[in-house]
Amino acid sequence: MQRTSWILAAAVAMTLSACSPSSNDQKGQQPSASAPAPAKTASVAAKPVSGVDMAGIDHSVKPGDNFFDYANGAWLKTAKIPDDRSSIGNFLTIYERTQKHIDDIIEGTAKSNPAAGTENRKIADYYAAYMDTAAIEKMGLKPIQPELDAIAKIKSRKDLAEVLGSRLRQDEDPVNNTDFHTDHLFGLFVAQGLTDPSHNIAYLLQGGLTMPSRDYYLSNDKAMAGFRDKYKAYIAALLKQAGTPNAEAEAKRVFDLEMKIAKAQESLVDSQDVHKANNLWSMSDFAKKAPGLDWNAYFKAAGLNDQKVIDVWQPKAFAGLSKLVADAPLADWRALLRFHTLDEHASLLPKAYADLAFDFHGKTLTGVPKQQPRAKRAIAATSYALGDAVGKLYVKKYFPPEAKKQVEDLVNNLVAAFGSRLQHLEWMTPATRAKAKEKLDTLKVFVGYPDAGHWRNYGSLKVTADNPLANAMAVSKFNYDFALSKLGKPVDRADWWMTPQTVNALNIPLENALNFPAAILQPPFFDPKADPAHNYGAIGAIIGHEISHSFDNMGSQFDAEGRLHNWWTPADAKHFKEATQKLVDQFNQYVALPGLHVNGEQTLGENIADVSGLTAAYIAYHKSLNGKPAPVIDGLTGDQRFFLSFGQAWRSKMREAALRQRVNTDVHAPPQFRAETVRNLDGWYKAFNVQPDQKLYLKPDQRVQIW
Repeated sequence: MQRTSWILAAAVAMTLSACSPSSNDQKGQQPSASAPAPAKTASVAAKPVSGVDMAGIDHSVKPGDNFFDYANGAWLKTAKIPDDRSSIGNFLTIYERTQKHIDDIIEGTAKSNPAAGTENRKIADYYAAYMDTAAIEKMGLKPIQPELDAIAKIKSRKDLAEVLGSRLRQDEDPVNNTDFHTDHLFGLFVAQGLTDPSHNIAYLLQGGLTMPSRDYYLSNDKAMAGFRDKYKAYIAALLKQAGTPNAEAEAKRVFDLEMKIAKAQESLVDSQDVHKANNLWSMSDFAKKAPGLDWNAYFKAAGLNDQKVIDVWQPKAFAGLSKLVADAPLADWRALLRFHTLDEHASLLPKAYADLAFDFHGKTLTGVPKQQPRAKRAIAATSYALGDAVGKLYVKKYFPPEAKKQVEDLVNNLVAAFGSRLQHLEWMTPATRAKAKEKLDTLKVFVGYPDAGHWRNYGSLKVTADNPLANAMAVSKFNYDFALSKLGKPVDRADWWMTPQTVNALNIPLENALNFPAAILQPPFFDPKADPAHNYGAIGAIIGHEISHSFDNMGSQFDAEGRLHNWWTPADAKHFKEATQKLVDQFNQYVALPGLHVNGEQTLGENIADVSGLTAAYIAYHKSLNGKPAPVIDGLTGDQRFFLSFGQAWRSKMREAALRQRVNTDVHAPPQFRAETVRNLDGWYKAFNVQPDQKLYLKPDQRVQIW
């Protein structure tokens, strides 16, 4: 969807699948009082780099009252969110640096005048077309006119089914990226079967909404009601701009139908329950279990008519949405599809359309007052469209082999630490421990970029230098066809799910694998020159987080082969449930905005991974000391630097609208609360002398220790 071009920065800053500790505290180091005081140091030849931003610390805040504000308070007081961003923080710092690198790559590629048909030529042409605003203005709606004409010709329910099926795309990922949103009526995800790890199958998920989630339509919250009013105005304005007769009446049709779609959808919490998603339907089941939609016509148009079974992720929603296809007037569906087409492609339509869309999706929904410069959007769009082609150039120039080796060593240390922790869990029975160890031992870790032979081949993708919207639509179809080509085939377990230039990290439960793209492996998360305490506290906790996802509330449901399978004894399952409920309760208490609490159940998987990942990183850091005391740097002990690096990794400042969207739609808690994960580790209490009268203090039996 082209809307990505202006919300990408918000997504980067707002979203990252980022993670009792060892009692081996540094000998001879006494914890400080409420804030670290300068410690005596021995004279050394060269002062190590601590990695901690000392100027960002607010010493007026007690670490035990608000660790996020203590670690970042001085920075928060002066940090200004750029006008074209919904937030600012360390993720944005890395993202902007990476985009500058990609800009250099694209500029250099264009200057080299690459041969026609090569990947480098496609990179240069995609960027050039995106920047050609004169061509965009001249073409008007011409690039999407075939889609609009097909919608106008819908005269029967079969016609409707065919149009809906033709729009199906691979645009949801419920397992790896926890992405449950598409404005197409349904979304496709292709991966191995939940109970059959040998072959790829098709998963269908609910969709049909333009705003970020069903809560934006159904919530009684005053702010949500305000969004709905502005959304109605936006629908009418966009339809009017496209010359739609009776735009106001058509807009009402669109909104009213989306309200019905929202009521038919299942909640995000229910959608995250993978056991509720294990629903293999034969092709004949659809007409019986979800009557109303002409499924034969739909699947033929979608290119799925040769499938024997499809996994339906939210069966109740499918029944409700299919009924709407049968019951809602065709005029309503034509209006909705026309609006969705305009909205989906607005950023690459003439300026009047792009401005209207940004005003709603950017200003209203995320609070961003100013559109990003077109060149920045073009870089992001090109990097996404030709991800592996750009990625090959990126790693060649910006990710040397020695950096890859150092991170691989760090990963191995984290895996070993997790294994050590696993061996000493008092609550776990031998039978469950053996299965957990098998899963950890077979975990596949990929660092930096794909192996040779696993880069995407863009030979069949047609890119022109003068039609950016046609290019974007071709990429969407190219990605869809690539997904379809996997169906029924053996799973390629060396496949990457991210490009090297992506500032993120990923756990792949269905394949028991991890991806750590090159772009996230740079300062301030990873610095080859920094003291180990910093690297273990920052990137180490992120790596530990991803490892821990294999054992969170969803990942723990999959075995070593990525099969949905219960490998827990009843006693262990009971303990796990009780421990995770403590974490749910802990995060339910956090208030993001007045009256708006974090949803501990919705964010549980990420919170489990944060606690467990930080624990593993802490153990691995202490093991890296080889029994020696950590040096004191900048007056900070090793443990203080470790925890501060973790707290500063979550450095972020977010606009209110973006924060509200985060709480309502994301499985990740806001960054300021993720930083408070430290309150569950005994070592943090020692490092900062946290006392019972301080706000973050938890009694030892209330500190969540899962893995």
